[in-house]
Order: sequence, then C-alpha cells, then structure tokens
Amino acid sequence: MLTLSRYIDIMNTTIGKLSAWLILLSVIISAVNATLRFTMDKASNAALESQWMLFSVTFLFCAPWTLLLNEHIRIDILSNKMHPKLRYAIDIIGHAFILIPFCAYMVYSSYFVALKSIGINEQSFNAGGLPQWPAKTLIPIAFTLLLLQAFSELIKRIYVYMGKIEEPYKNLSSHGAIEDLGEH
Repeated sequence: MLTLSRYIDIMNTTIGKLSAWLILLSVIISAVNATLRFTMDKASNAALESQWMLFSVTFLFCAPWTLLLNEHIRIDILSNKMHPKLRYAIDIIGHAFILIPFCAYMVYSSYFVALKSIGINEQSFNAGGLPQWPAKTLIPIAFTLLLLQAFSELIKRIYVYMGKIEEPYKNLSSHGAIEDLGEH
C-alpha cells in the first residue's frame, strides 16, 4: 500500500509543480492584455478568460499537492497541542469519512456536468471568449487527483498511527524538500 501511496505522491507532486508555473503564464497574459488595452485600445475577452482558466487549473491541480505537503487549512493552534496519536486518529477519521466521500461525490456530480458541457460544445457568453467545456472538464479530473491523494494520505496516516512508519510530515512543507517523502 505504501508503494501505491508513493506513486500517487510522485504523480501529484509533478502535476502540482507543473501547474504552479501557469501562474506565471497568467501574469504574462494579464500584462500583455493590459498593455494592449491602455496603449492601443485593444482588449481581448479570450485573454481575460484564459487568465481565470489558468488560475483555475493552478488552484485545482495544486490542491492535491497542498494536501500532500500537509499545508491545507486546519486549526494548527489546536492540532499542534494534541498528542500525535490523537491528531492522526482525527486525520484518519476526517479523511475516511469527510474528505474521501466529498471528493468521490464531486467526481461523480461534476462528471455529468462536464459531459453535458462537452456534448453541447459550451461556449463563452462573451464575444470572442473561449469554450467553457475545457474548464468544466478539469473539475472531475482535479477531484479525481485529490481523491487519490486523500487515499494516499489515509494510507500513510494509518501506517503512522500503527507505528509502522515515522511521521512523514515533521519537516515537510512547500518550503522544504519534497524528496524526503520518498523515503517512506
């Protein structure tokens, strides 16, 4: 099971790191579009829509990586004061009964929305805008990645709770080396 977890971690780390670069592309598009709008009085709805689509890709595809890095939102003041066994028990329950079912529901429900959008070739309401179906297709894909990462985290937390591996989150953050996780 830890081997499967390791492969999921590697996949989501790679996707997250690549997706993070889309912020730079979004900033470049924004700067060029703003410059053209103010200097030549030319604006592009496609450029504006591509910015929010790129941000959406970044947000959606970096969420599993954020979970992997243990950088997701929680009440750290309380969590850090808990005994590690209690913290892991809460994480196991939360992942198994809240996060995993929520992700599964989102994959299931967004899949049909994406299929419908693809089927009708949904387009932007703005003149010169982009097709909307690619953005809607990203939602079930991203939640599938998050679901896989939730399983990976559940596996690791169960192993830590049982004392079979050391805590992989002690020194792990987006500011540290992700490679440390490969040892577990």
